[in-house]
Amino acid sequence: MQTRLTGESTEYADAREELRHAEIELMRHREQVAAMRRGLPPGPVVDDYVFEEGPADLHAGDAPARTVRLSELFSEPGRDLIVYHFMYGKQQEQACPMCTMWIDGFNGIVDHVTQNVDFAVVAAAELPVLRAYARDRQWTNLRLLSAGAGTFKYDLGSEDAEGIQDSTVSVFSRDDTGAVRHVYSVHPRMSDDIDERGIDLLTPVWHLLDLTPGGRGDWFPALRY
Repeated sequence: MQTRLTGESTEYADAREELRHAEIELMRHREQVAAMRRGLPPGPVVDDYVFEEGPADLHAGDAPARTVRLSELFSEPGRDLIVYHFMYGKQQEQACPMCTMWIDGFNGIVDHVTQNVDFAVVAAAELPVLRAYARDRQWTNLRLLSAGAGTFKYDLGSEDAEGIQDSTVSVFSRDDTGAVRHVYSVHPRMSDDIDERGIDLLTPVWHLLDLTPGGRGDWFPALRY
């Protein structure tokens, strides 16, 4: 129910009530979209891609690296896997500020997320470079993988033939045979008129700014403030 504030005008109360109903409809529509996402038919079987991974402790050094396959990122049967494609490496010589903002948030909540699903961050950057950046950002809770030597990011649409990077979120599952299937991917640019808004829901920053009269304006995240 709408809470009435002392001293508010009738005009304000009426406008806020109209907004409340619009927010309710937005929530219901998001739930419908989420149900559609969950109801997708089985996706295609994908290659069992190989990544490079270092020690879990970022301060333990970068050698020896080990290889890990996509199928090995599932910690147990019946769990799904979320992979965030980090725009860093190859033609993206500097880490993407917006990706960095998202991953800063992931580092804080991943322990909650992994109660239900597995989660990893994949970049094209060479493993020592990726780990050095993660140390600088204090990403101590995340599983960080380098895909620079393989075609994972290209095949999933987060890298083009020239090595230009894009951010993407991909979801995978394993079927009863153990094969890995692609469930869903989403990119920031969902259409010609939606630029860098397709994965807004992955960070609270935009939504907090949207609560204010000034909104998000033309603000864009930076690597340093």
